[in-house]
Amino acid sequence: MRFLTAGALALSALTAFPALADDGGKEVDETRVMDTISVNGTYLSNEKFSGTKTQTPIVDVPQSLSVVTSDQIAEQAFTDMGDVLRYTPGASIGQGEGHRDQVTIRGQNSTADFFIDGLRDDVQYFRPLYNIEQIEILRGSNAMIFGRGGGGGVVNRATKRPDTGADIASLSVSADTFGAMSGALDYNRATSATSAVRINAFAESLDNHRDQFGGDRFAVNPTFVTRLSPDTSLLLSYEFVDDDRVVDRGVPSDGSGAPLAGYDTFFFGSADRNRTTLQANIAKARLDHRFSDSLSINTTLQYADYDKMYQNIYAASFDAVADTVTLDGYQDETARENLILQTNLVSEFAMGGLAHTLLIGAEYADQQSANGRNDNVFSDTDDDQITIALTRPLALPAFAFSNPVRNRRSDVEVLSLYAQDQVDLGRHFKLIAGLRFDRFEIDVNDIQNAARFSRTDEEISPRIGLIYKPVENVSAYASYSKSFLPRSGDQFLELTDASSQLAPEEFNNQEIGIKWDMQSGLSLTAALFKLDRDTTERTADGEDSFVTTSETQGFEIQLGGQATNRWRVDVGYSYLDAELEDGSTRSQVPAHMFSVWNRYDVSSQLGIGLGVTYQDEQFASASNAVTVPDFTRVDAGVFYTMRNGTVLQLNIENLLDEDYFAAAHNDNNISPGAPLNARFTLKTSF
Repeated sequence: MRFLTAGALALSALTAFPALADDGGKEVDETRVMDTISVNGTYLSNEKFSGTKTQTPIVDVPQSLSVVTSDQIAEQAFTDMGDVLRYTPGASIGQGEGHRDQVTIRGQNSTADFFIDGLRDDVQYFRPLYNIEQIEILRGSNAMIFGRGGGGGVVNRATKRPDTGADIASLSVSADTFGAMSGALDYNRATSATSAVRINAFAESLDNHRDQFGGDRFAVNPTFVTRLSPDTSLLLSYEFVDDDRVVDRGVPSDGSGAPLAGYDTFFFGSADRNRTTLQANIAKARLDHRFSDSLSINTTLQYADYDKMYQNIYAASFDAVADTVTLDGYQDETARENLILQTNLVSEFAMGGLAHTLLIGAEYADQQSANGRNDNVFSDTDDDQITIALTRPLALPAFAFSNPVRNRRSDVEVLSLYAQDQVDLGRHFKLIAGLRFDRFEIDVNDIQNAARFSRTDEEISPRIGLIYKPVENVSAYASYSKSFLPRSGDQFLELTDASSQLAPEEFNNQEIGIKWDMQSGLSLTAALFKLDRDTTERTADGEDSFVTTSETQGFEIQLGGQATNRWRVDVGYSYLDAELEDGSTRSQVPAHMFSVWNRYDVSSQLGIGLGVTYQDEQFASASNAVTVPDFTRVDAGVFYTMRNGTVLQLNIENLLDEDYFAAAHNDNNISPGAPLNARFTLKTSF
């Protein structure tokens, strides 16, 4: 707590200048009854946010968060989650073994803390951005709202919804200097005064600076909304995603504690055999009903079916003296079905002279997974590894994915009940307090070893925050939240006879912060936090005991929005100090991260953009043996709007042609960053 106490003075100092702030208030268009998030303008100018599952202004959420809108995604030519997170304070991206999104938030690494419209989306894949209204990155422990996991934070994608008040048809196409091409369609049409349909579709041919990389992906998302009565609406949505690409796990370390230099384009694998495929089918129905102006309910049913496969050969180590590389590989398949039912009741009322916003919710989920893994076998060694001379190109010996090492079936059943109350404590104070109960039950059939394991955890996750508002557009807050992660891991693959006897890991987040709506459409936020991760281990006498396995302390600050009529800016900085109990530093946690993006409109037709991202050095793995160097990358953009509304856009990435390493998975899987490249985009409406 010394860290938080020392920084409290810096945060509280901002509240000493209420005279500089205006009311910052805006009327928000809430005619689209299906929207849980009301977006007004761009960047952080949206007034309300889904992090409480209620219509709550961002300034009244006692938690550090970032919102990336569809305008930002298009303007900076983001194509995947890694692009988004690179411009987000407190978050860094992992390589994800070349086949999935992987993020580290406040020192906690995850492949499963992803959500779509508030519902869990935990399968390992690269999530497309074609149908996104905004992306919300919530930092800190989030179990009260989102359930298990989310120890360091969660990422929620809010999708585009049909609008009965507008007819929209837009098409965008783009191509980059590596040869990648993509096209996206956004079509919205009112089918009556009370119903509308929206279709978002996307196709992409993948390419980049790495030898032999390539692939294709396609996605389509039709959505229909209808108002069944003045107070009742129904939304139906279906999404199909197909992704087929080369798996690229980068380069090994050079044996001296650094990534292997001079091999920025070199591919340590086989383009024919390093592949990943995904087919996802996600169907959703949501019913909203308003009993009165102060009482409403929403229920969402989602069914998702995922088929995922990846296989790869990769560098396991490199010997600089002998100039040899050791190769390894495996094939992995996962089939998963997720059924999620969630209901939220929101009531606004006064009691005891205080205004309350009460949330009562329940969620049921059944997740069935089948996972199998085959190790690679090299013919020359009859083993999964082989050491060969490092040649250009790499001369791969014959191999096959023929050694079964894992065959598991898991059934996860989750029942959650939660309640949260937001209370206005007079003119200047607000209180938010909530509790969530989760019953997490998992059954694992280890077919490979003819064994069965099961465990049931019943956990209480609290959240409490106190907000002080000296004026309407300034808030200072202090909060505490707790999350848990079952011992089966975020992909349900880690349950064994030993781990099934252990309690879940716990995450405890303490945070103080300030939020300031400086003017209409321009916000400043800052936060100090301390996050402890505890795990349960067995003592010699067989009793459980809590051991603190990691501690992360840090500071985050961001400024975003419309600074002037012509200038929009988004700036973020974070400092993270993440240590394990033995004194080592957590992997893939840069101490300092900084990003800034500016857009200046020279005229009504011409705009220019300039961005800079800096990432401090980081350890590639928990061994702390290999350091990924720090880097600074400069990006730019030029935007021209023709008189018919068609937009011509040129984005330049790595303008100064910085030689850098973008991400890592372990000491010998490190991704070289892309050199100077450009993407041209044309967007038109019709």
